[in-house]
Amino acid sequence: MIDPITPRPDGVPQRSNDEILRLRKQLLNPTLSVAYQEPLKIVRGEGVWLYDQHGQAYMDMVNNVCHVGHCHPRVVEAGQAQMAQLNTNTRYLHDTIVEYALRLTATLPKPLSVVFLTNSGTEANDLALRLARAHTRAQGVIVVDHAYHGHSPSMIELSPYKFNGKGGTGQSPHVGVVAMPDTYRGIYPEAPEAGRKYGEMLPSAIASLRQREISTAAFYCESLLGCGGQIVLPEGYLPEAYAAVRAAGGVCLADEVQVGFGRAGEHFWAFECQGVVPDIVTIGKPIGNGHPMGAVVTTPEIAASFVSGMEYFNTFAGNPVSCAIALAVLDVIADEQLQENARRVGDFLMAGLRELQQRYDCIGDVRGRGLFIGAELVSDRGARTPDRHKAKAVVEAMKAQHVLLSTEGPDDNVLKIKPPIVFSQANAEAFLDKLDRVLGGR
Repeated sequence: MIDPITPRPDGVPQRSNDEILRLRKQLLNPTLSVAYQEPLKIVRGEGVWLYDQHGQAYMDMVNNVCHVGHCHPRVVEAGQAQMAQLNTNTRYLHDTIVEYALRLTATLPKPLSVVFLTNSGTEANDLALRLARAHTRAQGVIVVDHAYHGHSPSMIELSPYKFNGKGGTGQSPHVGVVAMPDTYRGIYPEAPEAGRKYGEMLPSAIASLRQREISTAAFYCESLLGCGGQIVLPEGYLPEAYAAVRAAGGVCLADEVQVGFGRAGEHFWAFECQGVVPDIVTIGKPIGNGHPMGAVVTTPEIAASFVSGMEYFNTFAGNPVSCAIALAVLDVIADEQLQENARRVGDFLMAGLRELQQRYDCIGDVRGRGLFIGAELVSDRGARTPDRHKAKAVVEAMKAQHVLLSTEGPDDNVLKIKPPIVFSQANAEAFLDKLDRVLGGR
């Protein structure tokens, strides 16, 4: 028997945190986790802020889904207006889907000009694998260690973060794994031409697949490494890696699910920081500002290879409401100059973190582009010893300061900082002041 506590305006009863936790455990997916030692009940969002049931505001430093801010009025209005008029599938003609394809491809370099719409980043990466295999007639895939590309069965197989983690079943025969191009604690820490050296690992992985009589279909690589610990690819990495993959007959995929749409600041797409043009780009989280949507963009040649007589149809993908919302996101990014905001505020935030690094030995490294930043915490700066305990303690202490952070990386010791890109310099100043207090034990 479920007893309501206080009715909401929509008739959904409000329950205590303990009651929600009990019901989650009883009724929902048992593998679901919650953030923080004492979970938060979040009931409202606005801009960079999340609010609990008591009206307490928390600065959201980790949500790269609500890209232009929680509940942005223009995005909300676009979705409401279109939902009140029509929502249906793509077998009917509608203006919004072609308008979105035009607007999206205009942000990308040629020849990336054919769009497949999906409902999530996982779906996008899964569909991209089908495209790559159809085009190359090969099965093998090279991925970067500790990468995460989605939760479908095919993407778990391409995600060392999952298949080598708890409950994972290990590496599949058709998958090759190369080392993360980490210039702080990787194989080539701060080495000259580290990007080229890491890129030169691709031929070995390709050869290893070939020894198993598996040809290489694709190389999957995030343009900035998220689960790997907010890693910025060293200069020259993707040109070297892409050349090796293409020489072996494979195609190159840039996973922009976390980092696209201006977050990198200097460029609209993070792969542009490496001066490359991928064969396939996958897009997710920020595309709909929290509305479930994703996309694959590829070349006409690869798209043509997918035409086999089997239709790709997705009931919800590309519906008028999704496309209206996605168009509004592009409008807001442009009209509010949010890419430039990500660059400017990101630079300010990185400078502030590096100033704290000079005063606190626990900050071993600060890295990032735009508003995609990592601060790696260590117990011994000279030995670069990861300090997971410290990172977790900082996250909890910052929550007590009403700032929401999380951790990432193979050793779970990297503070990941990726707020909505409306994050302001005043927000950054407040965050840095609170982090200073936490690190100083004040």
